[in-house]
Amino acid sequence: MARGIVEDYEKDLPTAVACFMDDFEACIAHLRMPVTHRRAIRATNLLERLFVEERRRLKIIPNAFGERPVLKLMFGAMTRAAERWRRVRFTEFERRQIAAVREELAAEYKAANITPHASQQARSATEISSSSQT
Repeated sequence: MARGIVEDYEKDLPTAVACFMDDFEACIAHLRMPVTHRRAIRATNLLERLFVEERRRLKIIPNAFGERPVLKLMFGAMTRAAERWRRVRFTEFERRQIAAVREELAAEYKAANITPHASQQARSATEISSSSQT
């Protein structure tokens, strides 16, 4: 399906297709989650909704120009959003699926951020050290 989208729109919208290909993994990330949770995950942009809520409330309350009143408003909006997410229920099978996804993501992260052995780190630290150059 993605290949078809790329082939159909590559000539007309090259930058959009390039952006799509760069972010393809992010576009399909919700597919790793349990089927019953996918709709809530892919259809909810919690941060964007919080920013819209902040703007809406600040228009109504013109005296909320300080940092403290704005933080109070945002805390209320975030608390309400967190309550909505608490309604998502997990079965034992879905908990195991989420644990497997976490392990998979951790392995991918470790593979992408391989650190050199301690001896190489120690050697590079002495090479960078200002005392070795004096």
